[in-house]
Amino acid sequence: MASSPRSTSSALSGSAASAAPVLAIDYGRKRWGLALSDAMGMIARPLATWNRTNRRRDLARLRELVRLHSVRRIVVGLPLHMDGTPSEMSEEASRFALRLRKELGLPVELLDERLTSWEAGRETRRLPAGRHGAGRSPAIDALAAAVILREYLARQSGQATEVPSPGTGS
Repeated sequence: MASSPRSTSSALSGSAASAAPVLAIDYGRKRWGLALSDAMGMIARPLATWNRTNRRRDLARLRELVRLHSVRRIVVGLPLHMDGTPSEMSEEASRFALRLRKELGLPVELLDERLTSWEAGRETRRLPAGRHGAGRSPAIDALAAAVILREYLARQSGQATEVPSPGTGS
């Protein structure tokens, strides 16, 4: 059986997931998309899009969010090229994941995020007119984080997920 285009997942901590919310981050230089699961790890929902300020403030905000929602695991999107090779942003995202693990003391995993922004954009276009503007809406970042989280949760539950290619209508 061929592997899915998103079969790459790198664990920065090997402990098993427990019944607690998981936070997913669609990492970017200007903003982060955030998504949160329910405590049972069954539902992924967009949470927020945060504009970046500086490293210290960003980590303080994340620390507070993690405390407020009792997050016990974080998943960071890993932006690879379509051929699976690392990009400049994947190096940044990897460093960010390591920093989170060190600063927050939580397990942090990287998950291949190819096509998540495309998939989130597709979901946004399904919304009624007026719910999103021209260009890349900040809402897409939170939706992309929810797509990353949905993929992660499906893997944890052993469910296979099919990722549509940009050229298909489904």
